[in-house]
Amino acid sequence: MSADLRGDAVHDLVIRNGFVVDGSGAPGRVADVAVDGDRITAVGEVPDRGRREIDADGLVVTPGFVDIHTHYDGQATWDPDVTPSSWHGVTTVVMGNCGVGFAPVEPDRHEWLVQLMEGVEDIPGTALAEGITWRWETFPEYLDELERMPRVLDVSVLVPHGAVRAYVMGERGAANEPATEDDIAAMAAIVREALAAGAVGLSTTRTIIHRAKDGRLAAGTTATVEELLGIGAPLGEVPGPRVFELTSDWVDPGEEMGWIEQLSRTTGCRVTFSCSQDHMRPDLWRDLVERAVRANKAGAHVVPQVGARPTSILFSLESSANPFMLQPAWAELAGLPLPERVARLRTPEVRAAILDTPVEDQSVASFLADAWGRMFPLGDPPDYEPPPEASVAARAAREGRRPEEVAYDLLLEDEGRALIYMPLDSYGDGDFRVLHELLSRDDVVLGLGDGGAHCGLLCDASVPSYVLTHWVRDRSRGDRLPLEHAVNLQTRRNAALFGFDDRGLVAPGHLADLNVIDLDDLHVPAPRMVQDLPAGGKRLVQAAEGYVATIKRGVVVREHDEATGERPGRLVRGPQPGPDGRAR
Repeated sequence: MSADLRGDAVHDLVIRNGFVVDGSGAPGRVADVAVDGDRITAVGEVPDRGRREIDADGLVVTPGFVDIHTHYDGQATWDPDVTPSSWHGVTTVVMGNCGVGFAPVEPDRHEWLVQLMEGVEDIPGTALAEGITWRWETFPEYLDELERMPRVLDVSVLVPHGAVRAYVMGERGAANEPATEDDIAAMAAIVREALAAGAVGLSTTRTIIHRAKDGRLAAGTTATVEELLGIGAPLGEVPGPRVFELTSDWVDPGEEMGWIEQLSRTTGCRVTFSCSQDHMRPDLWRDLVERAVRANKAGAHVVPQVGARPTSILFSLESSANPFMLQPAWAELAGLPLPERVARLRTPEVRAAILDTPVEDQSVASFLADAWGRMFPLGDPPDYEPPPEASVAARAAREGRRPEEVAYDLLLEDEGRALIYMPLDSYGDGDFRVLHELLSRDDVVLGLGDGGAHCGLLCDASVPSYVLTHWVRDRSRGDRLPLEHAVNLQTRRNAALFGFDDRGLVAPGHLADLNVIDLDDLHVPAPRMVQDLPAGGKRLVQAAEGYVATIKRGVVVREHDEATGERPGRLVRGPQPGPDGRAR
């Protein structure tokens, strides 16, 4: 696929005859792409040779993907490969989402921040405690630490509200006590300092789902409008666009969107919020989108952020959760190696002890009774859009068995490595019709992959590849997305939101962040559990097959789905000007 052609070469790299989907949404075309240094220098017919050439005939050439919702805040301090995102064509990530992160931090509050991240994002605390260097206290010092390590991709960071609140208010902040005027002023000063040092924005959480390991709401969850507007004010005091990211329960959508609109209009910042179909309020997403449209017509810049598949739980014998985890008989097996656990679970006595013992907690029993109809065997290749008749409950009804028995047997498949998939949102109709409507819009961004987080429950860092396989090529239960639109969703559109105007397009003058993809043979297998985090921490990872090359700043960092060892990635400080020298 590639060759070294020195001698009379003019360009550092030339990608020949690929189907270039440039990230703008415009129709793709067959073209060559020339790279010199870290920039694209020509797109079209390139007569001059390159020191290296990649034959992309029959392949798709795209910009590198920009993942705006990740939680690599700790992992980025020890993992230069930033996996698994780098396996999926991602060349830029934004960390610090949902109000959680690791700076600023008092020296005696390290453990508190770890248990906050562990609880909210399901990242093993032992891995964080062993892996993080903690060579910082302030946010600018944290950015300096990130800058020291070469990586395969670029990282950028939002200021996490929870960490700022605890740093200023101590235990009062951690306990979500009301902030005083002085508290708010002190927090705003920290945000201002962080933005000046290169933070790309600010994040918070407004959902009761986000709880620390100690069970308390994440710091900042119940912050007043005065606090949110106060800490957000510095977003309008720095050059270039900055972003305020949040997730919310939308208890009062009008009130919530009211302060969001006010913040955006008064500071000029962009606000992006998590938007999906709520299981209990299936039409809320449409109300939120319409409110965002009205806010933007009034002068705000509010952008719904949607996922490419539902937020979900993956149950397995290795996961952080499974339907039988509260059974006393399960507790006796939980610490055993997987092969021994599987062997014990296959014995009649253990099977009977688990299946024939009623769950004592009636709330859990009620949840399971309702949830069997929303649990599905994931399979390999995985099916994230299964029909209702594939559910555990439907299969049990057909076979004349209890749902518990079906789930038990499913978990024992593949020597105990099989996964049961339970979508939590955006699946109210039993398919992806809501997601398709959202993803087809021109006023949303694609995110919510949570790379680096939810290690024992899901792996959605593979979404960039999934968009191409499921949404562009394979979907059979509804309309697909055009390739050009799908690429735009995760390149130029995301980059533009953050003012990263130097990337996201295959065009002269832009960063040579590129993917060469065999779309016909692109494959995303089922997630698998590995123990590769510090302290032997476990996480679900999902690979991809079909990336002929991923190129970061003109350097090939992955070739035929294998790392090359090159690490040209760096820290991105704030908005980045485009080829014309402007950041919009």
